[in-house]
Amino acid sequence: MSTPFDVAQHLKHWREKKGLTQEALARKADISYNTIIKLETGGIKDPRISTIIKLARALEITIDELLYGE
Repeated sequence: MSTPFDVAQHLKHWREKKGLTQEALARKADISYNTIIKLETGGIKDPRISTIIKLARALEITIDELLYGE
């Protein structure tokens, strides 16, 4: 079960639900592929708000959905 602010798990869930590869999401969000990998593996625990906004927009979801899940 995911917990609030479990960005790693929620990001991977939404990316897969939207049918995007890590590379495709990186391009769509205009952030590096390495950042996507680090976010999904927990290498980045506290992402910048600008990164959260870019990812939510690229995934066409709300920030709440990205941070808290469905």
